[in-house]
Amino acid sequence: MTRDYLAFTDTGLALAKRLAAALPGSVARCGQNGVSLAEWTSAQFVQSDALIFVGAAGIAVRAIAPHCKSKTTDPAVVVVDECGRFAVPILSGHLGGANDLARAITAVCGAVPVITTATDAHGIFAVDEWAKHQNCMVLEPERIKLVSGKLLAGQPVYYRTDFPVTGTVPAGLFPADTPEKADFALTLCPTGQALHLVPRIGVLGIGCKRGTSADTLEAAFAAFCTRHSLAAQAVTAAASIDLKQNEPGLLAFCQARGWPVRFYSAAQLRSLPGQFTPSPFVQRVTGVDNVCERAAVLDADGSLFYPKFACSGVTLALACRPFAPDWRWQNA
Repeated sequence: MTRDYLAFTDTGLALAKRLAAALPGSVARCGQNGVSLAEWTSAQFVQSDALIFVGAAGIAVRAIAPHCKSKTTDPAVVVVDECGRFAVPILSGHLGGANDLARAITAVCGAVPVITTATDAHGIFAVDEWAKHQNCMVLEPERIKLVSGKLLAGQPVYYRTDFPVTGTVPAGLFPADTPEKADFALTLCPTGQALHLVPRIGVLGIGCKRGTSADTLEAAFAAFCTRHSLAAQAVTAAASIDLKQNEPGLLAFCQARGWPVRFYSAAQLRSLPGQFTPSPFVQRVTGVDNVCERAAVLDADGSLFYPKFACSGVTLALACRPFAPDWRWQNA
């Protein structure tokens, strides 16, 4: 998490530096070195994971108001009074991690964390905070309140998971006996009306002909996702053979998706143990019998989830990084 602190007085600046020593981040003082409240907030709101205002809550609220867009994208915002008595998360408490950050600040300076989200106030399971701790994307944030509302009302909440989850199941949660009954689901393949939490663990292995366009790759990926009912948000990176490292279409496709793409030599791909879908043609051209599956598994350091899929001269495969979810939903 990247953090940025803004203070308004000498006392506040001293506290900000103390906090930054334990919870690293940049420190600035309003009015010094050309720092203005509006410009600092505008810049950090876009590029930082967390903004910590050491001063009055009203100042922070007015500063961030023009920039707030969505609970899925807004950074965490915490206000700490300059005497270090209170730490108040005012934006993105769960998905952005502001509540956890307030607790961490408490551990540094002894402040009282003033956490006002209903699930925290009642000490019950927060599905969105759990999703963040498990590195999952919340596909339908508007459905969070349906799950939380049931728990707050003392009603049972049913879940479905495609992965074993360790630890003690939180109070009020019960495994769904049918997929349709689930209120939320931990899955790579969302279906139905549940709140879907998608683990960000996928690596897409890519093989393609020379000169393949970004549009062709995008269409192939869409077909791949449709074939497997895969949430595109599960993919976090791509991998291929080094013969493709200068392919404009491949690079543009990955850049548009926001994925880092890594390339491996034929020797590296060949050295990977396991059973993969062989192709004599690919072997003849590249020196290895399979590119997409091997590249995905090698980069993920995990297991093959969906094997080779061919479409319009493109081959795709999905591998998943090791994933071991537990029922923890907030930092201790």
